Amino acid sequence: MPVEEVVRYEQIAKPEHYGKYGTLALAYLQNHRIDKLVEINDLPEYLHEIDRQADELYDTLYRQMSEWDEYKRTGDYLTDVQRIKTMQSIIEETILDQIVYV
Repeated sequence: MPVEEVVRYEQIAKPEHYGKYGTLALAYLQNHRIDKLVEINDLPEYLHEIDRQADELYDTLYRQMSEWDEYKRTGDYLTDVQRIKTMQSIIEETILDQIVYV
């Protein structure tokens, strides 16, 4: 099968599995915002867009925060792991507040 056909197929038949944030958004809509869920015309496209925006925001915030003094690498493994985990937690909370739970 030529590559063009595979790409076209993937565009037409989008898989109905979503990334972490698309799945969280779907659960949120089903449990708390059924009115908004009903209004969405193309749910798979909406959820894939949530995943794309979340990934983009994660990358942007990670790059920015990595330059801050409180998250720069120290050379001490345990301290660095703790800093990275803290940074990831802050980024995750931001994504949930700004993209998923709206």
